[in-house]
Amino acid sequence: MYPTDDCTFFLVLARIMSGTLYAGQTVRVLGENYSTQDEEDSRLMNVGRLWIYEARYKVELNRVPAGCWALIEGIDQPIVKTCTVVASDEDAELHTFTPLRFNTQAVVKIAVEPVNPSELPKMLDGLRKVNKSYPLLSTRVEESGEHVILGTGELYLDCVMHDLRNMYSEIDIKVADPVVSFCETVVETSSLKCFAETPNKRNKLTMIAEPLERGLAEDIEAGAVCVTWDRKRLGEFFQTKYDWDLLAARSIWAFGPDSTGPNILVDDTLPSEVDKHLLSSVKDSIVQDIVYSVNILLQASSGVQEKDPLCEEPIRNVKFKILDAVIAQEPLHRGGGQIIPTARRVAYSAFLMATPRLMEPYLFVEVQAPADCVSAVYTVLAKRRGHVTQDAPVPGSPLYTIKAFVPAIDSFGFETDLRTHTQGQAFCLQVFHHWQIVPGDPLDKSIVIRPLEPQPATHLAREFMIKTRRRKGLSEDVSINKFFDDPMLLELARQDVQLN
Repeated sequence: MYPTDDCTFFLVLARIMSGTLYAGQTVRVLGENYSTQDEEDSRLMNVGRLWIYEARYKVELNRVPAGCWALIEGIDQPIVKTCTVVASDEDAELHTFTPLRFNTQAVVKIAVEPVNPSELPKMLDGLRKVNKSYPLLSTRVEESGEHVILGTGELYLDCVMHDLRNMYSEIDIKVADPVVSFCETVVETSSLKCFAETPNKRNKLTMIAEPLERGLAEDIEAGAVCVTWDRKRLGEFFQTKYDWDLLAARSIWAFGPDSTGPNILVDDTLPSEVDKHLLSSVKDSIVQDIVYSVNILLQASSGVQEKDPLCEEPIRNVKFKILDAVIAQEPLHRGGGQIIPTARRVAYSAFLMATPRLMEPYLFVEVQAPADCVSAVYTVLAKRRGHVTQDAPVPGSPLYTIKAFVPAIDSFGFETDLRTHTQGQAFCLQVFHHWQIVPGDPLDKSIVIRPLEPQPATHLAREFMIKTRRRKGLSEDVSINKFFDDPMLLELARQDVQLN
């Protein structure tokens, strides 16, 4: 979407796939959340004027035939990022185009607030407009009340803040120091089978958590495998590529937090031990909580109070396996109010028993510099926990290309630092590449974090977790009692499991 000169509304860039669009026509705008089961995200809008972009000029038309790209006036209000536009009298079953997908992620975030608190409505209106203008940008309100903007990097967020201040809100805005998003994962299988009972003592779930195979989370996110495939095709994929047991592969209930989320929920119960009919009757409740609540954003929007265990960041690369389930015969005693909180507690306790770790985003960095500046580039990368993967001369030129990975949290000011050390002779490109486990145990209470002192590598996970929890207004340590039932705590004591 492109803003008008006065930034009061947007012109929508669209391609006409079939039919002809006329100026003044009434159309139906289908949002990204529209489906045949839930038609709430759709609105009837009147098309204003139509243009075709020709370099610097816009050519106004009264109709646009199929195959053309056009600018549409008057339908921008309900659109957030993308939409599908159909005729208002279309009575066939409607499906939307797939939303835009990118090869990078918004992992850097900043908190903003107006200098003058009375100008908050102007800033909120500006945030809505800048969110439309930048496809990869996302904005949200934290539970602490702060307004957060997520972008791909420093330069990206600089452009966003320039537009927000000067074009969309035209007010003074304060910006907090940038931080990065983390993920939570596990590196081992749960040390014991975790269980939880519903408040009415009629239902009991037993579960373990374990890490996914290397590359599986990326395959799910890239769409190489879909949970909507039929059981046979899904089983063959997991059996041939990841050496899964065929029965386990066909027992996958869901990916999470959505259909392309990097976590898996598996029903690993045996028909001889569990009533599969009763278990399937509460499947939706279990899936709703375990799969959808692994994403902190969806938790906040659904009003769930308990968060992901370490520091309220999304869970990634985890397989939850239901090993046993005792389900009440009467539907009254196995409703969502009983099953959902129980499924959440048992999932989180299984997570904490599986050696939890933090994951941080890593950026791919490509630096071009003259041969005499290569050592300075290595020095700057070493200061920021970067590691070089390739160092080669550019054929036919005096330049060298250095490729490296740098943690996103250590990338702030990297470009300025690089140019300072190389007298402005080095140029760099940075883009999100992958998630990697932070060294150290975030639950190791023997580690003392002293302010204003650099921490050794093995203390980083603990430092990141504590500082993230402080920033979110949480207690410094994870509360075990919140996730473990009394019978579970007794079982832990009986098996002499050491809790950090």
